[in-house]
Amino acid sequence: MQPFKQILAPVDFSAQAEHALNVAADMARRYEAPVTIVHVWDPHYFSVPESFLLYDEGQLPPLVARIEQQLDLHKQQLLSAGVMQVKTRVLQGTPFAEIVRLAKAEHFDLVVMGTHGRAGFAHTLLGSVAERVVRTAPCAVLTVRHPEQHHESV
Repeated sequence: MQPFKQILAPVDFSAQAEHALNVAADMARRYEAPVTIVHVWDPHYFSVPESFLLYDEGQLPPLVARIEQQLDLHKQQLLSAGVMQVKTRVLQGTPFAEIVRLAKAEHFDLVVMGTHGRAGFAHTLLGSVAERVVRTAPCAVLTVRHPEQHHESV
């Protein structure tokens, strides 16, 4: 197997994303690859598990500052875990589209991301960022289910 040279790790700050970030760190150590942790948000609404919250312009600067602070904590965790190089990015737009665009533009060869495992109506209503990334990414995508997550039946 050819080693991965650049790993992209999208996060939404959920337990599933945290678990996937640990897997990304393991892969990065194994292949001595840098990791870029990215969070994508839409400036009109912000998704949280099972819902959407609306924000006005005055609330956005503190929100972005909290996102950057959380990404920096993730960066420090990966560096402490032995990953040699970690970058962070905050992007705005449609999450799956921005993840795919970044993977393509910066020639990532692996995306490691968590999945919420939604099914049925919740999947139809909220969609699946991971599924759309798998379908459209220009590189390999490893989706990681949290070990305590129960699979919903369709």
